[in-house]
Amino acid sequence: MIKINNLSFGYNQSSNLFNNLSLSLEQGGICGLLGKNGSGKTSLLKVIAGLIFPSQGSCQVMGMAPQQRRPSFLQELYFLPEDIYAPPLTADDYVKFYAPFYPKFDQTLLQNCLQEFDLPRDKPLSNLSHGQKKKFLIAFGLATHCKLFILDEPSNGLDIPSKAQFRKLLASTISDERLFIISTHQVHDVENLIDTVVILDEGKIILQQKLFEIAKRLAIVQQQTEPNLNTCLYYEKHLAGYTVVTVNTNNQDTHMDLEILFNAILANKIRIQQIFTRD
Repeated sequence: MIKINNLSFGYNQSSNLFNNLSLSLEQGGICGLLGKNGSGKTSLLKVIAGLIFPSQGSCQVMGMAPQQRRPSFLQELYFLPEDIYAPPLTADDYVKFYAPFYPKFDQTLLQNCLQEFDLPRDKPLSNLSHGQKKKFLIAFGLATHCKLFILDEPSNGLDIPSKAQFRKLLASTISDERLFIISTHQVHDVENLIDTVVILDEGKIILQQKLFEIAKRLAIVQQQTEPNLNTCLYYEKHLAGYTVVTVNTNNQDTHMDLEILFNAILANKIRIQQIFTRD
């Protein structure tokens, strides 16, 4: 679905944010895009959505060049940015104006989402709280049934019950025809949904793996004694002991904590990359 080859991009001529970046993502499932602040996550999402253009290289999404913004492309794309905007329209009026741009729009699914989120249909969206606005735009996006749904920090502004509702609704709309890309720092909010992890650092993709493949190669375990970094990849101290990332040599079945995994990869890039490049 997404094929990026040797892409370069910068906001000014003196320096590039990306140099020769390549990425390939197939349809189906949920991809988690992780990275530090300033690593280029939002810019990469905007390139994929055709909102900013590469200076070199190519980006193909669903067989099309995003920067051309063709109707056939736009009707299969929904992009929820971190900084949302909701116009002074009621939910019903918003749907009336914008749903026709999406030929597969599902009014029944929208109604189910609005009920799950407990959102009114007759109040101006601009009068709703930030969290309510975000929930409406998530509900609308799910109802489009578009092939590519991009979400940048979707759980920011949602309270704890709303995060659970968001996960429930997102899981119910996963299909082999749809690809969700979620960029987030709040990895615990979505880690049970993600099946592919992409980590971006300093304008480069330093890891792209299926979560089950990561769990085959790495183990995250708890122990009481302080680990030795010569025998493990990374560890963090907490009140009950230590959380330790190690090579999974015994086929252990452990919970893959994405926050710990992310910190481990940034702290031990080369060694962990070598683990995934072995046969």
